[in-house]
Amino acid sequence: MRWSETVAPVRMQRVAIVAPQAALREVLVRIADAGCVEIDRIEEAAPGPAGRRLQRMAATRSGPAVVAGAPPDLDELEREGRLDLLAGEAQVEERSASAVRGGEAVALGGWCPAAEVPRVAGRLAAAGGSLVPLRRPRGTDPPTLLRGRGPVHRAFAPLVTTYGTVPYADLDPTWPTGIAYVLMFGLMFGDAGHGALLLLAALLLRLGRPRRLASLCGLWPFVAGAGLASTLAGVAYGEFFGPTGVLPVLWLNPLEQPERLLVAAVGLGGVLLSLAYAAGTVNRWREGGPARALYATSGAAGFALFLGLGVTGAGLYLHQPPCTTAALVLALGGLVLAGAGLYGDSAGGAGGVLQTGVELLDTVVRIFANTVSFARIAAFGLTHAALGQVVWRGTSALAGRGAGGLAGAVLVFAVGNALTFALEALVAGVQALRLEFYELFSRVFEGLGRPFRPWHPPVRHTEVNR
Repeated sequence: MRWSETVAPVRMQRVAIVAPQAALREVLVRIADAGCVEIDRIEEAAPGPAGRRLQRMAATRSGPAVVAGAPPDLDELEREGRLDLLAGEAQVEERSASAVRGGEAVALGGWCPAAEVPRVAGRLAAAGGSLVPLRRPRGTDPPTLLRGRGPVHRAFAPLVTTYGTVPYADLDPTWPTGIAYVLMFGLMFGDAGHGALLLLAALLLRLGRPRRLASLCGLWPFVAGAGLASTLAGVAYGEFFGPTGVLPVLWLNPLEQPERLLVAAVGLGGVLLSLAYAAGTVNRWREGGPARALYATSGAAGFALFLGLGVTGAGLYLHQPPCTTAALVLALGGLVLAGAGLYGDSAGGAGGVLQTGVELLDTVVRIFANTVSFARIAAFGLTHAALGQVVWRGTSALAGRGAGGLAGAVLVFAVGNALTFALEALVAGVQALRLEFYELFSRVFEGLGRPFRPWHPPVRHTEVNR
């Protein structure tokens, strides 16, 4: 497998399902059992006999639809209240109604992962059907199926799917998205003690404890990554359930050196935005070729403008005229390329010039705003440190006042850290998600795809009354 294929969605093949009229149901049952074919459907098709029975029963199904391996007796299913089998048969009818008929043959269109086509074709051949590869229809994008290999990828995937479906032509950003998220979360939630609690929570999830949260056990790598990042940031800050003095400051004290933390946060934002522009440039190339990659504001043109403006600012701050001049030339080149692309997408004429000018101004303003927005990493890191300091000072003040004071100190320390943990975990989680969605994904994606939804109801192969 080529490297480019490992970081992209699964390659899809347009297919036609062809079968004799008499064998259509058996072929559809085999398609359902294979579970890797998405079948085109006519949404407005009238319900068949099973569908009408479901409507007449006017009942809410409990549990998934089940397809009977052999044609069932619908009257018997209705008398027995087998809503699952009736619903499965209704799905078979819906797909049968979407078939194109010609003489004794019928055909259905759909999508299948290219690697699965030979296996599915072999299964259909045994029932007299066939799976025929077709050319992709012009102007139609295939559905997206991410590879999703490994527990870490599956744990990070909700960060992307919550935003939307990755377009079929784009790169799969799941891994870098997850790494960026836990890094930003850790810097905002920097406390070795609190990070250790997250690591403990990840361990419990991995073990399936508590049982009422067993459905979340697949997220343990995500929680563990956030806990590890928070622990390392806490070690760098010298924070262990606040400024308790248990750990020395290895990098900086957030409350004593807020400017340094602010510069680091904005610098991290610059690095992440650069990576987002690089991914966006690759995606624009894959979507529309080299011209699209060159002129798009989320492609090479925007990347050049962003780098040029950033290096110009650094050159002015460091008093480096040659560096500043070269960066200005780079920014101007990016601005010209972006303007050409925006004008090409407009209606042209004076209106197109005005529209291009407004959009260029918006692009420049957004670059500054998005870069500065990463200062919130420092701001919430400071908030976490300040809350930890308040709790620790209250604990220290009570600890020296006898047995009653010691009991109060323990209570303040426990309750204060619990509240800080809950509040800051929520805030850091939301803010890291916001930075990814608004600052980074706006460069990576220009549109969204649609998810691959194979037809895969359970198939009951036991004898069904007829």
